[in-house]
Amino acid sequence: MSDFTIGESEFLLDGEPFRILSGALHYFRVHPQSWADRIEKARLMGLNTIETYVPWNAHSPVRGTFGTEGMLDLAAFLRQVAEAGMYAIVRPGPYICAEWDNGGLPAWLFAEPGVGVRRYEKQFLAAVEEYLEQVLRIVRPLQVDQGGPVLLVQVENEYGAFGDDPAYLRFLVDVTRQAGITVPLVTVDQPEDAMLAAGGVDGVLRTASFGSRSAERLRTLRAHQPSGPLMCMEFWDGWFDHWGGPHHTTSVADAAAELDALLAAGASVNVYMFHGGTNFGLTSGANDKGVYRPTITSYDYDAPLDEAGNPTAKYDAFREVISRYAEVPPATPRPATPAPAFRVTLGEPVRLLASPGLWGSWSDHREAPSLDELDARLALFRTEIDVDGATMLNVGEVRDRAQVFLNGDPVGVLDREQHDQAIMLPRGRGRLEIVVEDQGRVNYGPRIGEPKGLVGPIRLGSESLADWSVCAIDLDAVPRLWESAAVGAAGVGPTAWRTTFLAEEPADHFLQTDAWGKGFAWVNGFCLGRYWRRGPQRTLFVPGPVIRAGSNELVVLELNALSEPTAQFVPGPSLGPLEL
Repeated sequence: MSDFTIGESEFLLDGEPFRILSGALHYFRVHPQSWADRIEKARLMGLNTIETYVPWNAHSPVRGTFGTEGMLDLAAFLRQVAEAGMYAIVRPGPYICAEWDNGGLPAWLFAEPGVGVRRYEKQFLAAVEEYLEQVLRIVRPLQVDQGGPVLLVQVENEYGAFGDDPAYLRFLVDVTRQAGITVPLVTVDQPEDAMLAAGGVDGVLRTASFGSRSAERLRTLRAHQPSGPLMCMEFWDGWFDHWGGPHHTTSVADAAAELDALLAAGASVNVYMFHGGTNFGLTSGANDKGVYRPTITSYDYDAPLDEAGNPTAKYDAFREVISRYAEVPPATPRPATPAPAFRVTLGEPVRLLASPGLWGSWSDHREAPSLDELDARLALFRTEIDVDGATMLNVGEVRDRAQVFLNGDPVGVLDREQHDQAIMLPRGRGRLEIVVEDQGRVNYGPRIGEPKGLVGPIRLGSESLADWSVCAIDLDAVPRLWESAAVGAAGVGPTAWRTTFLAEEPADHFLQTDAWGKGFAWVNGFCLGRYWRRGPQRTLFVPGPVIRAGSNELVVLELNALSEPTAQFVPGPSLGPLEL
């Protein structure tokens, strides 16, 4: 057991000055069998600490539950950090941003009318207290003063960029302490006067988040934190990408120079990200600052370790900078072996519009329900229309994408990013079907917690459309469709395809997706995430532990159309152009 405290100008570990050299590594974005590899590579770069967020919505998709299996085993992750001889920082939110769906806040939280968002409101506080008690029960015995690795626990996350509610922040501090957290607490905000003032709590160490102008920003932090250690809790060494945008990178030389300036000033640091990993499944978030922009599946972040956990030029540069201020292990990670390259044919198509009952459960509604009411991320809405001639279909707001079909024929797409609300139907009679997709919940700003689906009135001409039959599609069950579905011919509308491929041994793979349209992919039932031809991302990462020696199954759910029904595996990642 060790004693970790905040001194007059430094962190103190057992009474001696201690500089935190940390790297962000999110256990929920990395396959559990790869945790030890990533942690060891952090140690070899010269880091002494691993930082992670905790995603409330992943652990608690349903209120009253708190899952800790597989990629959500926080305790196992922290124990592996300790086994590597490293320390840990835990940032449980409840809001984490992190380009993660809804900023980590569970969708069920907003089902009750009037519930607050990140403020002192009784319904919100009650749910937050339940959550923090669950996650801190895991953290409590793993604190450094109880023989574990955890040095710091963070309260909220960049709260000064969102609100100004000191009672809410004090509530979080009190709940955290009552849950048995005895190590120092911290807040983090961007180094602007208003944000540091609104996001701080008396008696809690303020830290900052930035990626440039280190000396200037540390001075701003010091003005709000007159004593105690200076720390950049998020040293931004890269950035994230949106669908339809460029792939973001940062200069290796500039990032290394900023890290050097930060360490030269005597500050502690958490490199965000050390290893970004992947938004597996449907976990990526979105931004909306007037235009909705969903985040891609890869969270490579141009970090020192790439998406597959391989060192980059930034790794070597950061390691050299750190060696000027701390002892760095002499060993270095082994070079990566290229992934296998091969091509296989996709077959056995199963069309959603041909047999929707196999894809999920049907329900009838007078008014179109939200996706939240259906507990679905993808759904098929169906009704009958009967008016003369061509007519206009109008939707109050589409969140986030709606494919429109009339009598089985495609009519077009309503896209939230384009602010689409209306589409002309060529005929006014027949079966109207709309496939509605949630592309990721907003994770930053005032639109956190908003419902998904077809929002507001749905009209045909001037008349409201009613009497909907809705199939909530069970995406987790898509890889099992062939147990009961009859294989048909390829056709219009969302279609699932599958194939098998052989592997000599478990190893990382990269699945090239630029010949496909838009959809999701699974390997051996593990959802790799979303793909979209618009890019920038052109490959999906397949973690080695998902691959079996021998036969493996690939399933693809294509929402639009495949230009060719083949799957191509390539030697390495392709994350797209740096400029558009």
